[in-house]
Amino acid sequence: MQTNRRPEPPDEPPQKRLVRDWLARRRHALLSSALRGAAYATGAGTVGLAFWLIQQRLQS
Repeated sequence: MQTNRRPEPPDEPPQKRLVRDWLARRRHALLSSALRGAAYATGAGTVGLAFWLIQQRLQS
């Protein structure tokens, strides 16, 4: 499998390269966690909205 990686700049500091390499290795896990968090937030917001709508109907 061929990846489309940009060439490394010659004057890149080693610390920045280490962080970039770490992110590249963990990309799938990070994206998975972000998607899971978005799903939880959407579900919590939907449940909160449903309870708010029920509360509004009971008060009127």
